Amino acid sequence: MNTTDRTPADLLSSALAADPSRPLVTFYDDATGERVELSVATFANWVAKTANLIQDGWSAEPGDRVALLLPAHWQTAVWLLACSSVGAIADVAGDPARADFVVAGPGEFERGLACRGDRYALSLAPLGRRFVPAPPDGYADYAVDVPTFPDRFAPYAPVDPEEPALIVAGAELTGAEIVERAVGDAAGLGLTGPGSRLLSGLPYDTWEGLSAGLFAPLASGGSVVLCRNLSQLPEEALAKRIEAERVSATAH
Repeated sequence: MNTTDRTPADLLSSALAADPSRPLVTFYDDATGERVELSVATFANWVAKTANLIQDGWSAEPGDRVALLLPAHWQTAVWLLACSSVGAIADVAGDPARADFVVAGPGEFERGLACRGDRYALSLAPLGRRFVPAPPDGYADYAVDVPTFPDRFAPYAPVDPEEPALIVAGAELTGAEIVERAVGDAAGLGLTGPGSRLLSGLPYDTWEGLSAGLFAPLASGGSVVLCRNLSQLPEEALAKRIEAERVSATAH
């Protein structure tokens, strides 16, 4: 992190400048056996493509609300940073009827139809696969569309760090507040600086889950091992994962 970082997107830019090849997000789904590791550069590439999709595909503007009906997942992390890049408000598990746009995963498609704006469906299948044969009615397939967007992103309007950027568990936070909280949380989570590696099994529906599962590792120069369905993993297997992934702290 640099002292000039005021938004989550700034934190990602600083991480990219510092060491693009280091791991940033390692994702496990213990219901499917999936493991995906994204370096800072790969994660930033996904964020740039998704931000271009939001800005150009949706014609979204700063202040527009995007309901993220998604679990703790590497693609959810991408959407959180993409919204920050554009200046859109990421409303985690928010009311689709009050949102301008919706991004939904399995189990949330019916609820997401309450949004009258554009909607994207994510299969959350291993490797981010597309829907076969087609996405749910009322949705476009994120996996089909996102590869068509550019790898670099520049917002049409500067993102104001003092404007709302995130809504989670009823609390609204600005970009600057996200950064401030993430920096403050890092030490308490055991993130002591670059190279720190936090394993998180917390859901993304609270600030604590978002901080441990993305923002605090990003702010500290560390990385996260993000685990979905961690309760299905035996204790012995968890201990082996902690060792294999060189985890320095846990939150689950």
